[in-house]
Formats: sequence, C-alpha cells, structure tokens
Amino acid sequence: MATKTPAPPATQAPDKPKRGFKFPTAFTILFLVLVLVWALTFIIKPGSYAYVSCDGGTPKPIPGTFANTTVDLNIANRLYDLWLSPVNGLYGIRAPSEPIPNPPADIAKAGQQTCGATSSGQPIAAEIVTPPADTGPYNAGDLAGAAAVFFFVLAIGAFITVTIRTGALDAGVSRITQRFRTRGLLLIGILMVIFSIGGTTYGMAEETLGFYAIVVPVIVGIGYDRMVGVSLIMVGAGVGTLASTVNPFATGVASAGGDVALGNGIALRILMYLVLTAVSVIYVLRYARKVHAYPTKSLVPGSLEDVSVAAPAASAAPLTARQRVVLWIVGLTFGLMIFSVIPWSDFSSSLEGITLGWYFPELAALFIVAAVIVGLVGRLGEEGTVSGIIAGAGDFIGAALIIAVARGVTVIMNNAYITDSVLHSLESLVTGLSAGVFAVVMYFINIPLAFLVPSSSGHATLAMPILAPLGDFASVSRAMVVTAYQSASGWVNLFTPTSAIIMGGLALGKVRYDRYLRFVGPLLGILLVLTVLFMLLGIAVPALGGT
Repeated sequence: MATKTPAPPATQAPDKPKRGFKFPTAFTILFLVLVLVWALTFIIKPGSYAYVSCDGGTPKPIPGTFANTTVDLNIANRLYDLWLSPVNGLYGIRAPSEPIPNPPADIAKAGQQTCGATSSGQPIAAEIVTPPADTGPYNAGDLAGAAAVFFFVLAIGAFITVTIRTGALDAGVSRITQRFRTRGLLLIGILMVIFSIGGTTYGMAEETLGFYAIVVPVIVGIGYDRMVGVSLIMVGAGVGTLASTVNPFATGVASAGGDVALGNGIALRILMYLVLTAVSVIYVLRYARKVHAYPTKSLVPGSLEDVSVAAPAASAAPLTARQRVVLWIVGLTFGLMIFSVIPWSDFSSSLEGITLGWYFPELAALFIVAAVIVGLVGRLGEEGTVSGIIAGAGDFIGAALIIAVARGVTVIMNNAYITDSVLHSLESLVTGLSAGVFAVVMYFINIPLAFLVPSSSGHATLAMPILAPLGDFASVSRAMVVTAYQSASGWVNLFTPTSAIIMGGLALGKVRYDRYLRFVGPLLGILLVLTVLFMLLGIAVPALGGT
C-alpha cells in the first residue's frame, strides 16, 4: 500500500522590513542647517552693528546702531564659502577688529553706554572698532575656527578610553556594589552622585553605556527593578550634564562660542547642580523604595524574574592597587581641570597668584599627559597606551567634527554679514523685556534647538554666537545665556528619542521607551520649574549668575 508523503508545510513569505521614519543623525541635521543658512544669505539683507571694545575685551555690538550694508558676493563666492565652511569651521582665520579713529559722536556715546562704568563709578574704557571681518583659511589674524575645542575633544576621548582599558572604572563600580549590597538605597544614591559628577564635569554620556551590564543586574539582584538600575545611570549622568559646571562639551563649547570665561557663572551652576541632583536622587529613591516594598507597582513587569541571573554579575574582580592609583589620577586630573579654569582672582585680588587661566589648549595637553600616565600606571605598556589614545581619539572624532561643521554655519553667516541682521530681528523681540523674562525666554528658545541638534557641543557652537550677544541688549550677562542653553539642552537630552544615549541605554537595560517616559515625566516637570526659578535667581543675584 502506497503511503502518501506528507506535503511540506507551507512556508510563509518573510515579512518585508518596515521602512519607518528614522530621525537623521546630528551630522545630517547640521549639514541641512548649513545649506539652509547658506540659502538664506540670498534672502536676508546684510547689515552690521557698530562694535565697541570695553577695556580691550571682545568687541560687542552696540544696541541701536544697526544699518544695512552692501556685500559684493556673487554666486561663485557664495558656493566657495559653502564648500569650505566645514574647513573654516575648524581652522578659519579672521582678521582682528581694528580701532576706528574719530568715530561719530553718537556712536562713541552709545559705545560708552554699552561699556558702562566700574563699581566705583569710573567709566570703562570704550573703543569703537571695526565689525568682525571675513573668515578664511588663508587670512592673517585670529583663529575663528573651533580647532582648540576640536583637539581638546580628541584629547579627552583618548584619556577616557585609556582609563577604561585599565579596568579601573569597571572595578571601581563593582567594588562599590559589593560593599553596599545589603544597603540598596545607599548604593543607589552613591552611584547616582558618581554618575552626576561625571555629567557635570565632562558630560558623561556615551561612557555610561558600558555600565548598564554591570549595574542593572546588581540592582535587580538586591530587590529592585530594572527601571531603578537604568535611571540611576541615565538620570544621574543626565541631571549632572543639565547642571554642568565645567563640562567641556556643554559649558566649555558654549563659553567659547559666547566669548566668556569658562568659570564665569560657575557659582549658580554649582548651586543648580547640588539642588537638582538632590531632587533627582530623592525622586529615584522614592520609586526604588516603593517597588522594593511592593514589586507589583513596578513599571517594568518581569524584573523579579531576572533576580536569578543577577547573582553572577555580583562577583567581580577586586580593585587592585594599580587601579586605585588610576582612579586617584583620574580624580586629580579632573580636579586640576576644574581648578585651572576658575577665575580665582575675580573673587579676590589676593588669589591672583593661584589663578592659572587655562583654556582648551592647556586642557588638551593636560588630558594627553594624563592618558599617558594612566596607561603606564595601569600597565597597558607603551603599545597599549598609544593604541588606547588613538582609539579614544577615534571614538570621539564624531563629536569633534560636529563642532567644526556647526562652527561652519557661523562662518557662512558672518561672511555674508547676516549674523547681525538676525540679531537685529531678535533684538526687537527682547527689547523692553525685563532681565528675568529674557533669561527665561532664552531657556525656552533653546529647547526646540536641542531637539533638532541633540549634540550639546553642536547645539552650543551653532546657537551661542547668535544668542550670547542678545544678552548684551537686555543687560543680561553672557554667562547667564550659557547657563540657559546648557540647562535646556540637558533637560531635553534626558528623554529625547533622537539621543543614542537614551535609546541605547534603555535597550541595554531592557526598559521600554514609553515606560521610561512614564517614570521620568513628573521629574522632568519638576526640573523644568526649578530651572526657571534658578534663571530668575541668577538675574536677581548677579554674583551667582555671572558678569
């Protein structure tokens, strides 16, 4: 009897991959902005303010002196500017402003009013100078490109990567989790503070991705859910970045773009850091205590099932003597960076002798030297240290190039003489606003910009040359404009889906984005209100907000 061969099961055609919208990268966004701004140079009428240098400082636009001007730029020259804009953004040279002999009396008077007087009532020396000149790679004059910031970013990338390769960071975190395994809430608070320190000092972001595999299993293993493990890293580093004190990728780049000292306004930023970090830690601890007592209230169902797999992660290699030394070197390096950029002499003339006045060139050298020391102490050897430095610089080249491309936008606007035209249009919006309202408006203006350009350094380089001078018109220090920018950028980067740090961290921690939004939403509202209050405080107390 013949048997029938069963027909093979019908194979189902594989599903075609869905082609949904994918948000473009920061590079694509900046290049689109670059082309858009270039196109606007054909539409916006060129113009310029009169400029004044107060006591030999950076030239400022004088309010009320804007006038349209004629710029001889044909299509060939405009295309040339577009083509070279990223190069000019890196190392373009601009001729310095020159004094204008015998300026018109009304301009000289307005310039003196712009500079004001000292605390003793003596007028500050005011000199009318030429507006900013064109920027190009073959000019003679001052560096207008972002080369100093560019190389500093590469240097800090090299330092961080070499440190990670020694295993000191991983071992340090693991040691802390071992010691506080039975004191979960204390452990969560300590780790959040550590990550927030990383955020406020150097903008800890991509580096956090390596900690999810270490921290989340341990947090789950001691009775909490994955949301706690994810949030102590993500919110900890994020709120530290929001309240950056000397973060080179936010405060540093913005200060450079706004022509203010890196330490200007640091008192308000330190106060913001302490308060906002404390509020965030309390917020996470309240949730952690709730899910520890009532696991059914967890926003991440199934976390308790992961307890069994958390135990192996709890046993980690001990912290060696060399790794301890490496961590001390890391702490001292960042401590020296913080010390070197603070203008101590501004607080008291007796501190003049300890004021180092370092900036990006010195800081870049500091981190390169520190990377070599860490590599040798960590026994990476000559080859391992050099390869770590090269790999670290390579890992951070993307952030560095974003700075150059964003600075290229500024070059296009300056060379077409439309920067002052844009300032003039915005000047009318802030005219008559009180200083406090202006500071709050600056904060909210930066929020949509942060959505479009999640990179804090790219955002700063793009926006600060336009936004910082607006403070001059409203009698608000440029340091306050920098604080408003970094607060808005940090707030958005706590939840924006355009951030690879947010989406990558949630994927590593196995937390859905919508669940994270439910968790962090109330905290975002609290941080928003507190930040606005700090903006008003900085205006009310100039000694805090900066000068």
